[in-house]
Order: sequence, then C-alpha cells, then structure tokens
Amino acid sequence: MAALADAKRIVVKIGSALLVDARGRGLKQDWLLSLAADVATLKARGQDVVLVSSGSIALGRGVLGLPQTALALEQSQAAAAVGQIRLARAYEEALAPHDITTAQVLVTLEDSADRRRYLNSRATLEQLLSLGVVPIVNENDTVATDEIRYGDNDRLAAQVAVTVGADLLVLLSDVDGLYTANPNDEPSATRLDTVTRITPEIEAMAGDAGTGLSKGGMKTKVMAAKTATSAGCDMIITLGSRHNPLISIDKNESKTLFTAESDPQAARKRWIASMKPQGQIMVDAGAVRALSQGKSLLPAGVTQVSGNFGRGEPVEIVSTDGTNLGQGLTRYTSQEAETIVGHKSADIEAALGYPARAALVHRDDMALGSFSW
Repeated sequence: MAALADAKRIVVKIGSALLVDARGRGLKQDWLLSLAADVATLKARGQDVVLVSSGSIALGRGVLGLPQTALALEQSQAAAAVGQIRLARAYEEALAPHDITTAQVLVTLEDSADRRRYLNSRATLEQLLSLGVVPIVNENDTVATDEIRYGDNDRLAAQVAVTVGADLLVLLSDVDGLYTANPNDEPSATRLDTVTRITPEIEAMAGDAGTGLSKGGMKTKVMAAKTATSAGCDMIITLGSRHNPLISIDKNESKTLFTAESDPQAARKRWIASMKPQGQIMVDAGAVRALSQGKSLLPAGVTQVSGNFGRGEPVEIVSTDGTNLGQGLTRYTSQEAETIVGHKSADIEAALGYPARAALVHRDDMALGSFSW
C-alpha cells in the first residue's frame, strides 16, 4: 500500500481492546510483540513512528480489581495511575530488543487548546523523533476530567498527527474499515476502499462504540479522519487484531483509506497564513536571504519588534523597506523578543536570564509569501 510505504511520518492509534484482554487482566503479549516488529520494520525504512495507545485504565482496573462496568471519575484516575506504569514498561520491553528507545508522553486537551502548551508539546515530540525515539502518547487520565479531555484516542491520535506533521494516521480498529452500514446488522453492507471526501452521507454510515473496553466507534474515527485529512494527512482504518497489523497494510489487506486534501506542510502554512497577526517583526537583508533559503528566523536578523503578542501567536514578518514577507508563530513573547533583538543565539540566555530556544520563528512555523528576494 503506497500510503504506508511512502509515508515519512506515521502515527498509529492502538485501542484498549486490541492491547488488553477482555477481563483487563493483562496485555496480549504476542500481539504487542508483532506490533513491535512492525514498528522496527518501519523504523528500518527511515520512517518516523508515533504510537498513540490506550490501555492504562483497562490495565489498572484489572490490577485494582475494579469492575468492568463504567467507573466513577476518581476510580478511572486511580486505574490510569496504576496502569500507565505497566503500559509504558510493556512498550519499552517490546521495542528494546529492536534497539528502539521509547518515551512516554502524556497530554490533555489543554495541551492543544493552549497555544504555548501546544508548541511545547510539538517541540518535545519533534526532538524525540529527531533522536530516533518512538513516543508513546496517551491522554493523561490521572488528571483529565470530562470537561478537559479528548474523550477518545481516535480524536487524540488525529490531533497528534496534526501536531507532528504526519502524512499518515493509522487507526487499528476492531473492523477492517468503513462500511456502508453496520455489517453486524446488515450482511449486505460493503466496505469502502477509498474515501476522497467526507460527505454527510459518509458521516451517516458511522456507528457507535462496539466493545466494552473501547470508548470510540466508527463515528469518532470519521471525525478523526476529518481532522487529519483537512490538515494534509492520509488516514487508514484497518483491522488491528491480526498479528503484524501494520505490515498487513503493506500486503494490501482490507482497509479504508481516507485521502488527504493536500500535503501536511502546505495545509499548515495555509493555517498560519490565515491567522490575524498580533504584532510585527522587521528583519534585515541577511535575514531575508536566510528565509529565502528555508532557514528559521533568528534574533540576530531582527531589527525591530512591534505589537503585543504572546508565545505561539502569529506575527507579521517584514523587511526594512516594509515589504510583507509573510507571517509565522513566534517562540517568544513581544517583551522577550524586544530584549533579544539583534542578539546572536549564543547570547540569548544571558540576555533573558534563562535558557531559551535559538529561533525566534522556526521555519516550520512560517508561511512566507511569493515576493522578490
């Protein structure tokens, strides 16, 4: 399947029902080892992999002897606290024989809603991936409440895919794709091989959750597809219960492919360009040349800062003659930016009094216009 083989960065969502036995007593170890082998294969190809994994509550409730029925909030949080340790250790032990380092990343809805926290999460994930690490992402269920949670890991996985600029999201499901109707109720229902546009008719085909351990259902998967594809990321729904579920995609096993509207970077740049700038950064000729070569904007090339903006907010980038070069998301507040204007990267910490990032606006956070360099 070209969508898997050609992807440079892949986010894989694993649900509780695939990972934990029906009674919540333990992991499906053989299945996890087969998944680890798949991840190793992808890594050997030079592909980045992020795993978004459920399972902490399901594991913890088994250890604590909690019922398999709906849990109270405090019970869920306690189960997550116990289960998360076991979940992280299981992934570490499964991937270590392949010389793959893992990292645990726990997030909440606020980490994407708050721009500062979103950028921090993004920077952390980018750094981990650049070091060859496979991040294991899960919602921080020990602190999340109904008001501040994603609610399901399909939605979380789509947001992670957007955050890291993935070009493929794979949802490992208990079904092998999107059907025209629930195949358990209508034997004549047929699976859709490819969805190029999510219409109201496509949304109407989605149903609700089908297992006791899973919160999501086909409806949440279609919602995830809308988030992913609108940001330039393909998405695949495939049967996750078979061993080596990712390599099964390579072998063209049954699945549904939701095709992206555009490439992720172009979609991100359109999003940045559509924002209302909160300030302006003026840059010298050297910085203009650097930007034309696809480099980040460093404080050394900045001549003036105006406006009142926070970290992660959009700013207009202009040359000294007033030409609008584009805009980007700043990694500093306006007060910090004014302090480090003209400073070399090595001098930023001394100027601010604390460690900070080298770029004022990172190249991945810029949308530059077509102008004469």
